[in-house]
Amino acid sequence: MLKEGDKVPAALLRTSFEALLPTPRGEAGRTVSLGELAPADRTLVLFFYPKDSTPGCTREAQGFTAQKKAIEKAGGVVVGVSRDSVKTHCSFRDKFGVAVPLVSDPERLLHEGFGAWGEKTMYGKKVLGAIRSTFLIKGGVVVKVWPSVKVDGHVDAVLAALNGKSTDADMKTAPANAKKTPAPKKAASAKAKAKSR
Repeated sequence: MLKEGDKVPAALLRTSFEALLPTPRGEAGRTVSLGELAPADRTLVLFFYPKDSTPGCTREAQGFTAQKKAIEKAGGVVVGVSRDSVKTHCSFRDKFGVAVPLVSDPERLLHEGFGAWGEKTMYGKKVLGAIRSTFLIKGGVVVKVWPSVKVDGHVDAVLAALNGKSTDADMKTAPANAKKTPAPKKAASAKAKAKSR
């Protein structure tokens, strides 16, 4: 998974994808690149989600829709990515009032390029699939990553990050590369002494 400070591969920013985009007369599907979606002076808020019209994905997309103006005011441009087709994105938009651009990535180029595809646990089983994650990208560089998103409070955390603040949701989502604190050695040696008695 791309980490904070990583440069997004230029090929990913230039590659064209089918997307459902807002237009003056509504929303329509067209081919576009990530570079076109976020001008150089804006921060791209790229959120990966598993599937249109599922409960968690719907809440997340509706949350970004509700905060779209505030995110734009803070300098961000929101774009959602899933493997669903543009046709499915249209149904998702119409049924649930989603008003952010949605990119179709059926071949997983973006998912794999950002590290948002891999092994995860669903209902107690290990499966391969989309990993719900969000990236803030400014000038082609990843400036913030949420590697394993919990929907509740996430949009607020993204907005806070765009405004230069941190939230409780940021603290709950530890970075993927965070080191765990080792157990104190005294506790381990006390257990060893108890066993030898």
